Formats: sequence, C-alpha cells, structure tokens
Amino acid sequence: MLYFSHPTCLEHDPRPLMPSHPDTPERLIAIEAALAERGWLGWERREAPAATERELELVHTPRLVASIRDLCAGGGGEIDPDTFVVPASWPAAQHAAGAAIEMARALLAGEDTIAYCGIRPSGHHAEPDRAMGFCLFNNVAIAAAVAIESLGAERVLILDWDVHHGNGTAEAFRHRADVLFVSIHQQHLYPGTGHLDDRGSGPGEGYTLNLPVPAGSGEELWLSLIDETVVPAAASFSPDLILVSAGFDAHRRDPLAGCQLETESFARMATRVRDLSTTLDVPLGLVQEGGYEPVALVESLLATMAALSDQSRPDMLGDATWRP
Repeated sequence: MLYFSHPTCLEHDPRPLMPSHPDTPERLIAIEAALAERGWLGWERREAPAATERELELVHTPRLVASIRDLCAGGGGEIDPDTFVVPASWPAAQHAAGAAIEMARALLAGEDTIAYCGIRPSGHHAEPDRAMGFCLFNNVAIAAAVAIESLGAERVLILDWDVHHGNGTAEAFRHRADVLFVSIHQQHLYPGTGHLDDRGSGPGEGYTLNLPVPAGSGEELWLSLIDETVVPAAASFSPDLILVSAGFDAHRRDPLAGCQLETESFARMATRVRDLSTTLDVPLGLVQEGGYEPVALVESLLATMAALSDQSRPDMLGDATWRP
C-alpha cells in the first residue's frame, strides 16, 4: 500500500485571512503523527510531485489556474467567504493534485493495488472554472482525467463519500461517459447540489449517480447504498481504476454536518470498496477530502487504512482512542 503526500500541503493555511477557518494544517499534522506512531501501518510513504499547469487544465480552465497562481503570487486573498489562499497555497495545491496524479500513475503501472493521498487543500468542490468550498483544484478529478488521457485507463469510477456533495467532480464529468461519478452526501447541505434526479447531461447522462441522504442518517443507510447501488453500478460500468473522495465529515462528531457515522463505519465502507476493487481486479486509490473534528478524523482514517490493508488487529491500531 502506498501513501502520497508532500510537506507543502501543511503550508496552506487560511487562518491569516479567517482565524476561525476549520481547514487547518493541524488536520494533516494529526493524521501523520498518528500514522507515524503506528509505523504508518506498514504503508510505503512517497513524496508527491507538483502537478503541471497542463495537467491542472485537463479539468480546469486556464483562467482559473492563472487566477489562483496570480492571487497567491500577489500575497493571497479571498476567493469566496469560505475559500482563501496565502502565497504557500499555490505549491500546496500543485502538490495535492500531483499526489493524486502520481497515485493514479503508480496504481495503473501495477506498483501496488491500493493507495491513499494525505493531502490538502481538498478538491471535490472545485469546478472547472470556479474554486470554492475550501477547494482550489479538484484533485480526484484531475487524477481521473490524467489516467484516461495518458495512463491507459478507459473508464474510471469515482465514489465520493464526503458528507458534502462533490459538485466540482460532477461538473467536471457531467458530459462524459468514461467517468462514473457516485456521490453519497447529506441532502440540503452545502453546496446545495447533488439532487437525486441529476444524472449527468448529454453523452454523460446516466454516468452521475447522486445518492442524497437525510440528516441523521447512519451506517445502515450508507452501507446499503454501497451494497445495493454502488457495487452493481460499478460492476456494470467495469472501470479500470476506482478512486474515492474520502471525506470523514459524515462522522457523528463532525461540526459541519449532521450525519451519524461512527469511526468503524468508514472501515466498513472501505472494506466494501476494497472488496469491489478485488472482484473487478482493478486498483483502488483514495484522496483526502473533509473531516473537521480532529480526533474523529484521525480515528476514522486509521480505521480506514487498517481495513484497506486488512490490518484491523488491535496491535496494528494501538489505542483505539487517539488524542492530539
């Protein structure tokens, strides 16, 4: 198993412009400290390269790429009331996208079958011509686009289990039939998209599956959607690569949403997706998205990575309760 990240991902920090911003470097610091305490669960660490502007432009318009680059170079600023950049945000965003690309490259080259990107800023809200929702560039969408354009994949499945709808990923592939995008998310939550009847457009109609769930939804509903909708759809689609937008903000302790998943719920979802990738004989890569209660985030990720590598024994996880 491979773990991709880069030190610059710790340098993107919106707090000089919004002191109460929930997306802080401490989220990733806590994750990597907990993993280091546990020997990285046996996963191989790799440093991510920076994505090129050409690679970013497989999903995003040149106007958006230039605007973020220039805003960072000019000292940073506000993109919208939730999204801010500082000078270090440009290399952080390049390496976050580069991690997802390099992960897809390694998986499709047969270097391993499972990988994770511990990165920030997140990406799944970033639309082709708009950064929003803490997201600058859409890391998972860029990885899928590069995989199809130059890495030999013909079809990519993206499962988004972040509690917020991945509107940016949906828009990136709205008109395409070579990417199946499936999103499980809390309905009526930011950004307000992801309605059940939105199934894509034109040649992409039927290749977007939005699965909104009500606030208060717990593990039983989320797992049933994977078992009864995601797995059959994936089998029919027959992807060459499975990518997951792995947000952990559907946890019951997360402050930005209202779903009721437990720490082990994410391990159970990960096990199902791992088993799906094994059945289809295709590699699986996960890309970090949301999760804003630090203890819940770390515990959920530890459980997920252990489940992916089938290392759920107590001696692998150590103390089940992590504290910063």
